[in-house]
Amino acid sequence: MTGLMSAWQCDDGPRRDGLLQSADVRDGPLIAQSLRGTPEAFVEIVRRHEVAIHGYLTRRAGLRAADDLLGEVWVRAFGARHRYDTSHEDARPWLYGIARNVLRAHWRTGQNIDLALPEEVLDPWDEITDRLDSAMRARALVSALRELPAPERDVLLLVAWEQLTPAEAAITLSIPPGTARSRLHRARTTLRQMLAEPADETEVRK
Repeated sequence: MTGLMSAWQCDDGPRRDGLLQSADVRDGPLIAQSLRGTPEAFVEIVRRHEVAIHGYLTRRAGLRAADDLLGEVWVRAFGARHRYDTSHEDARPWLYGIARNVLRAHWRTGQNIDLALPEEVLDPWDEITDRLDSAMRARALVSALRELPAPERDVLLLVAWEQLTPAEAAITLSIPPGTARSRLHRARTTLRQMLAEPADETEVRK
């Protein structure tokens, strides 16, 4: 894995070793190639998704912990790539699932399990934060998120923060797509009730 991580830190440039690195090549073929005697192909997966995975970790554990945990995510992903379903074009949901397990291991060591407050971490949930009237409103949102059952909050944040579809969130959480949609519906309904927002039943029918 040391060679892989070293290659990850190298500057991009034209390759002459036959690796599939075009932006048009989906994640599935790259991971498949990494299993066929060219593990360096996995470097492109790292390049594509490093920012997204680091953001996932940061929003749940803070910047310092995210910096420490990111490498472990890639080590586990590289070791588990033989279990990846190469028919899936985007590896992000699978990688988020690995990052979630890394976070769980981190929290089992005694670290605090919590959502980062908006003041501490940039929250990309623009559709929500744009409607916040004040710092008190922002704190109310975070408080409401913490009150949600963990399974429902997990789906909601994957859709809202990580911009996954309910079906992609299901891959991350290893649950059926229908279960993900049901949890998302319940989470949105509960959250809107807490924040006194009218519900729109059509949003979860995607």
